[in-house]
Amino acid sequence: MIEGPFQGMHYIDTAQSSAYIPKLLGIYERELTPQIEELISRQPVLIVDLGAAEGYYAVGLAMRIKNAQLIAFEMEQPGQAALKKMAQLNNVDSRVHIHGKCETPDLEKALGNESNPVVVCDVEGDEEKLLDPAAVPGLRRSSILVELHDFLVPNITQTLFQRFEATHHIEHIWQESRSRDEFPWRTLGTTLLPGSYLDWSVSEWRPVRMAWLWMTPK
Repeated sequence: MIEGPFQGMHYIDTAQSSAYIPKLLGIYERELTPQIEELISRQPVLIVDLGAAEGYYAVGLAMRIKNAQLIAFEMEQPGQAALKKMAQLNNVDSRVHIHGKCETPDLEKALGNESNPVVVCDVEGDEEKLLDPAAVPGLRRSSILVELHDFLVPNITQTLFQRFEATHHIEHIWQESRSRDEFPWRTLGTTLLPGSYLDWSVSEWRPVRMAWLWMTPK
């Protein structure tokens, strides 16, 4: 069972293409905790997760928002299997609907006519294609939390600002440094461990300093 914004979530024994131990410690992407809590406070009935992996956000948000339906897009088969297992493990599989690769028509269909949907997006640069309100009009009424990948798609941050600044309030959030002091427990055992072990346990192993946008309709 993990800590953090999704405290009590039962976790499988691995993560898909992301850091595992920080999720168990409750400090994964801790920069986003205020935005996650704001998202939850809005009590959306529809959340679309793009790049859901094993379901940290899809399952966690399904647990925190009891009336929400989660549409989770994950293109990798191992990720889909892990997501299904996570949803079953936490008794939210009836509300977490798993799909494969998402294209713009799929996203528009998923958003449907819902008045205040939420989109959570981590798609390794495909945000350039998917987060386009000209192609997906439903995004104009969506709250959107997106991880940015300028190191894969140069200037994608600027592109998204230009696409959404007329319709959304935009908050730019930067990744903060990690420290072994964030390890939440201190025991005799941890005092005997080399500090490098604690550094490893809290690291998210990012290729560059990451950032996110939290965009809410005006």
